[in-house]
Amino acid sequence: MRTGLERLLDEPKRWLGKARVGLIANPTTVDRRLAHAVDLMRAHADVDLRLLFGPEHGIRGAAQDMIGVGDGRDAASGLPEISLYGKSFESLSPAPQHLSQIDLLVFDIQDVGARYYTYAATMALCMRAAKKSQVKFVVLDRPNPIGGVQIEGGGLDRGLESFCGLYPVPQRHGMSVGELARLYNDTFGVGCELEVVACGGWRRDAYYDECGLPWVMPSPNMPTLETAIVYPGMCLLEGTNLSEGRGTTRPFELFGAPFIDARKLADELGRYDLPGVVFRPCVIEPTFHKFARQRCGALQLHVTDRRAFQAYRTGIAVLIAVRSLWPDAFAWRTESYEFRDDAPAIDLLTGTAKVRKAIDHGGDLDSVMRIACAGREAYDAGRDNALLYD
Repeated sequence: MRTGLERLLDEPKRWLGKARVGLIANPTTVDRRLAHAVDLMRAHADVDLRLLFGPEHGIRGAAQDMIGVGDGRDAASGLPEISLYGKSFESLSPAPQHLSQIDLLVFDIQDVGARYYTYAATMALCMRAAKKSQVKFVVLDRPNPIGGVQIEGGGLDRGLESFCGLYPVPQRHGMSVGELARLYNDTFGVGCELEVVACGGWRRDAYYDECGLPWVMPSPNMPTLETAIVYPGMCLLEGTNLSEGRGTTRPFELFGAPFIDARKLADELGRYDLPGVVFRPCVIEPTFHKFARQRCGALQLHVTDRRAFQAYRTGIAVLIAVRSLWPDAFAWRTESYEFRDDAPAIDLLTGTAKVRKAIDHGGDLDSVMRIACAGREAYDAGRDNALLYD
């Protein structure tokens, strides 16, 4: 299996010509020997790399979630680093004065297969900006680490577009970033000049550890493939007052709160008959983020069969169970979330207010899931034409 980066470096003139190049990158922008694309491109006589652009967490991936990153200069290459994650929604897109310095903008960042993981939104906003500035956009594709077969979740109600969901794509979308770019461009009307350098030899049913590639943390709280597997469901906890495990060694696999009785919650979730997962009662004490230095009753998700496991259904089940057991202690997040303060975070994550309202009204898991998985018509209609791999 070969990534788009590796294929591009074999014949850069084929893909780049003599263009002045900007690169959207982070720590995952490496080849299988862990050499970074900035160094590889700078060393290549046929690549004219001019600017670097960094998404959320920065080019070096050091910043925590929702922490603004400033511009800078790359210490090794001396190239300017332009932040695509500042203090406003406008900061998420490259400015015309930056795009005027290049002819072609390259995106090469490892996604994790979930709609709310913000790198795909960065890609979409950069595609929009490239369209306006008449700059060609090239995606160096990488495999979806949790496979390209399973699809979970629903669409996005009008008015709830945000940096954790710009288009009505399911929470577990089952596509590579290159395929998402094609979907955004054609089905959702971005319309930029787009080229995708596809992976060589990726199978849709392959997880990342079956691809022969080294795992580099895509963000500070995505340490392992196991994190990525549970993330399409457990990221929903960001929309609540529950700790999603940030500040522990297993974020998103561990979750809890001071008011939770872990054994009671494990027993409750055991009645939901969730496939491919076992919940282990435990105690956590996050070192930062929610409930920092506080003892929390918690559960750890142990995925026993990743192909049977349904991450989004599991995340919804956790919300229903905690809300039903501790209705006075559980709460939905009300603080600003990903540059929006006019809608609850959980509505931005699920793509609809109906899921939150159904849970608050005591809806059972099957009825809430029917609501949570609605609104996929545009995605379903455009997906096949966007796919690149068997």
